[in-house]
Amino acid sequence: MRKALVLALIVLAGILAGPVSVKAQSVADVVTPNFFNGILNQADASCAGKNFYSRDAFLQAVNSFPQFGTADDIRREVAAFFAHVTHETGHFCYIEEINGANGDYCDETNTQYPCNPDKDYYGRGPIQLSWNFNYGPAGQSIGFDGLNSPETVATDPVISFKTAVWYWVNFVQPVISQGFGATIRAINGALECNGGNPATVQARINYYTDYCNQLGVDPGPNLTC
Repeated sequence: MRKALVLALIVLAGILAGPVSVKAQSVADVVTPNFFNGILNQADASCAGKNFYSRDAFLQAVNSFPQFGTADDIRREVAAFFAHVTHETGHFCYIEEINGANGDYCDETNTQYPCNPDKDYYGRGPIQLSWNFNYGPAGQSIGFDGLNSPETVATDPVISFKTAVWYWVNFVQPVISQGFGATIRAINGALECNGGNPATVQARINYYTDYCNQLGVDPGPNLTC
């Protein structure tokens, strides 16, 4: 009888106190060494990014952007971010866009962030940051001269990851609740969505669903764009 009374009192105390608070997962909890290295280890030993990208550099970058990982489900957001990074860099193989220097990534009409004629603004880093109108504000936010020293994104791994996270929280995270397809559109929709490059879209989706499976989260609806 006494045991039953004690149990009843414990239950009542729990009800009065409300639900027990459970600490939310952090980005570091989700992006474990096994998860990160599982991507990196698929890059060939000769890849430039093999000794450039690291989990430590990523976590240092994320520390500057506390809003990263605050979408509906941190695991789903991490899966989406790394799906795009995997596709853009070939499992962290590439730091710079292949033949990027042969392209013209200067928008001369953008007077707020004018191009330095001696610099190129092709894709660099985990998200392959491109164009002067991205390098300029990214540099201002992060603390490097994006217009006059865009190559910093390919030489400093922490800044490199910061540019990726900067782009993510400003242009991708706001649409992530619409599904993974919306994140594709935010990153490269003009070239890939609406039938532009269905094979590339599917490749991104495949990475995303794989990472969702690894992290134990449902990919959700609206995967394609």
